[in-house]
Amino acid sequence: MDLTSLLLQYGLILVFASAFIEQLGLPIPSYPVLVLAGALSHAGGDPLPLIIAVGAVGVVLGDLVVYAAGVRFGRRALSVVCRLSMARDNCVRRTEDKFARFGPWALLFVKFLPGFALVLILLSGVTRLAIPLFVLLDGIGAAAYVALPVILGNIFRDAVDSALATVTQWGELGTAVVIGALALYVILRLLDRQLFIRRLRMARISAQELAGLIDAGRNPIIFDVRTAEARRNEGVIPGSINAHPDEIALVAGRFARDAEIIVYCSCPNEASAAMAALHLKRAGFKKIRPLLGGIEAWGQAGRPIEVAGMGAATSALQAARH
Repeated sequence: MDLTSLLLQYGLILVFASAFIEQLGLPIPSYPVLVLAGALSHAGGDPLPLIIAVGAVGVVLGDLVVYAAGVRFGRRALSVVCRLSMARDNCVRRTEDKFARFGPWALLFVKFLPGFALVLILLSGVTRLAIPLFVLLDGIGAAAYVALPVILGNIFRDAVDSALATVTQWGELGTAVVIGALALYVILRLLDRQLFIRRLRMARISAQELAGLIDAGRNPIIFDVRTAEARRNEGVIPGSINAHPDEIALVAGRFARDAEIIVYCSCPNEASAAMAALHLKRAGFKKIRPLLGGIEAWGQAGRPIEVAGMGAATSALQAARH
């Protein structure tokens, strides 16, 4: 039985299921189902408003599951999701930047930005965004996200019908082409992530090694490249300097090029810290190492963590003035 027959028989169930499953981070795009459901609306399928409503409910319910994971497991859930997803490992920092810039309003459009939606929903749970506000904004964003492919499918239904007819004529070959296209999409996303990780390969320093440097009086320069929200929630390594990964070379400009520099974050594979280290290397610094395991490893090693905003960390602006 092909997808068209399944949609005609189980239309709203498939629409709901595809929308719900996609929000859990699985590499199963809902848009093919939604486009086809919109195209079939004029030929015995379900009404467009009902398709959009059911799809939006599936999206919101899936997002509520992710939101609950953020509430329950906190920032640990962010690391797990980024390790399991096909998004680049700096997705946490990049999504936090958007959350800090737009606040909860980012829920209105984030689903149109590949690789960001799942992390933003988790962040909403981690930061305990009020559920009524979350459901309202996420619901509006979900309706827009679902409505786009459904309406486009209905508008271009003749083209969709023609494409389906071609696939049907090709028989098993047509099915193989469709499956191959989906497999190629997954492979390209995974390849992009692996290439990104390869770029970030460099020596790390463990929390124990960093503690040894500090205890020996060598006092390395420590940069914290997390967002302000992360620093407030997780605390900071005493004496560290706050800096955005893309601007860290400017902040470090006052230090000697052979200074011992440590960079830490809370991303999977220390992605943001490693990106910052790459910027420092290009600026001519020679001794740069990301902290293996980030702030979490530092705390697990029994080392002190101070509350951000209480004089625990130096801002980039303050560092530049000294």
